[in-house]
Amino acid sequence: MDCRVFVGSAFGFRRTALLDGFDTAAEEIRITRKTLLELPDPPPPVPAAAKLPDRPAYQQIMAVYAAADAPLRARAVCEAMDLEIAPGNINNVRLKLKRLAKRGILAETEQGLFTLPRP
Repeated sequence: MDCRVFVGSAFGFRRTALLDGFDTAAEEIRITRKTLLELPDPPPPVPAAAKLPDRPAYQQIMAVYAAADAPLRARAVCEAMDLEIAPGNINNVRLKLKRLAKRGILAETEQGLFTLPRP
């Protein structure tokens, strides 16, 4: 019987030590949580400025919009760039305008109507 009592008390000692370890870990987690909740919220990320493609056509399109005082359609941009008013040219310019709008360089206020975005 003496042997069983000794084994039982050793097991109880190990169990108590293990529970003390859990209590310590739980207290550390509570302190960490409290510290994290007291930290201020990080500022929202600043979006990177959209990069204009290096192609000359995009530079010409942006020059047209810099001089424009109202939103323009692809046909008007073709006219301002002195391109022949042909369906192929208008569609190419329209695709470029859509790409610029997707990058945030231009804004599409209505379907097919583009302008510089407001600051």
